Amino acid sequence: MTTPPHPCTAPTATRPAHAAVLYICAAPGTLIPGLAAQRAETEGHAYARDHGLTITETINDPYGPPDPCRRPGWRRVRELAETGAIDTVIARWPSSIAPDQASELRHREIAWLRDHGTRLHYTWEPLATTDNDGTS
Repeated sequence: MTTPPHPCTAPTATRPAHAAVLYICAAPGTLIPGLAAQRAETEGHAYARDHGLTITETINDPYGPPDPCRRPGWRRVRELAETGAIDTVIARWPSSIAPDQASELRHREIAWLRDHGTRLHYTWEPLATTDNDGTS
């Protein structure tokens, strides 16, 4: 006979093994609008497949505010990490988190993810073999 959970015990989050969110925030482009976002999505799914990750959600944010916490999509990424629904964030490159001129914001968010047990992986080829802390 199975004992029911205690009423004061919060249910634990269940997540698939290697649960990941694909985060896309790309400038719209002038010659071919949407191309950068399309590439980020294609690369993200290929990266997940090649690394045994399961994308549970794809989040698209409009390119704009340098502070990721001002974007609704990034706030959703934080929510998923904080609740334990994901253990990995996949992004195309560092500037999708925050632009180079606001790198301190990117570092803040990477540290926050790490503190919540979530890794960040980039799909752009020069960075695709490393995670957020530079290890393979």
